[in-house]
Amino acid sequence: KFAGKISVTWFGPTPRVIVNDPKLVREILANKSGHFRKRKFSNGIVRRLANGLVSHDGEKWAAHRKIINPAFHLEKLKKMMPAFVACCNELVTRWEDRVGSDEAKEIDVWPEFQNLTGDVISRAAFGSSFSEGRRIFQIQSEQAQNVVKMLNTLYLPGFKFLPMQLNRRVKANAREVEWLLKGIIGRRERAMREGNASNDDLLGVLMECNAAETKEAGSSKPIMTMDDIIGELKLFYFAGMDTTAVLLTWTLVALSMHPEWQDRAREEVLRVFGKEDQPDLDGVNQLKVVAMVLHEVLRLYPPVIQFDRQTYTEVELGGVRYPPGVILSLPIVFLHHD
Repeated sequence: KFAGKISVTWFGPTPRVIVNDPKLVREILANKSGHFRKRKFSNGIVRRLANGLVSHDGEKWAAHRKIINPAFHLEKLKKMMPAFVACCNELVTRWEDRVGSDEAKEIDVWPEFQNLTGDVISRAAFGSSFSEGRRIFQIQSEQAQNVVKMLNTLYLPGFKFLPMQLNRRVKANAREVEWLLKGIIGRRERAMREGNASNDDLLGVLMECNAAETKEAGSSKPIMTMDDIIGELKLFYFAGMDTTAVLLTWTLVALSMHPEWQDRAREEVLRVFGKEDQPDLDGVNQLKVVAMVLHEVLRLYPPVIQFDRQTYTEVELGGVRYPPGVILSLPIVFLHHD
């Protein structure tokens, strides 16, 4: 069924409304009435991959958001900037060595950027435990591919059959990631008790804020448990690795198609930073042309092409009343190209 920018279809027994009207999308995401929630996944496979902030609602979401938010404040990002710079310098040096004295050489940038984002996340999340973080990234990358394969077999709700070898591999990967994370978190807890812990990475900020919020609440139990912290760290990898690699890859494609903008972006970077290989956050904030390029690439090729929300009470939207349980699909890529 189609009615203007609204279309209705069925996902098995569940009604799905595709909302392609920007005003209605804004109303759904603002959720001022509190009638919309994130879509609930009954499937344990999805939760095993990304059971963090994006899957929480209500008080748990608010508590986690309050604890996680300081990690993305300007002062914390400044402390993480050297980790970003080190990873990028390693990538550029590797490319320069590969090209050598040749005038041109082809490089497949997609796997290069996947490794770059994995390294950046590992350093930003774990600091000195970088090597273990890199191993977690490798497992999470494989886990994401396996979960996609498994989801391709789950077209109907309640469908139980899964390829056993793949299922065992997913479970083994999940156990190894949790074992590695518990080891890193345990060592950081001991360092905090001894007064030797650093809070210059995501894990340090999470644990510091968790302790402060727990103390302020007067609770004997931490607001975020060990499993909660593991879930947020796994989500940090899952949400950041391929999305950022996709953005960087499409940015190079777009700049290759529009070399005049490539020249303008390069001139701006050289004007702000000169020949230095240690850019800082204040300088990055001066890159207006680069920001324009990145925003346009995000518009044309958004890494996340669709959001889902679900009604949990009867609600009116755009003059239509929807019952509880309706999935509202927000096709970001269509909105961006309208």
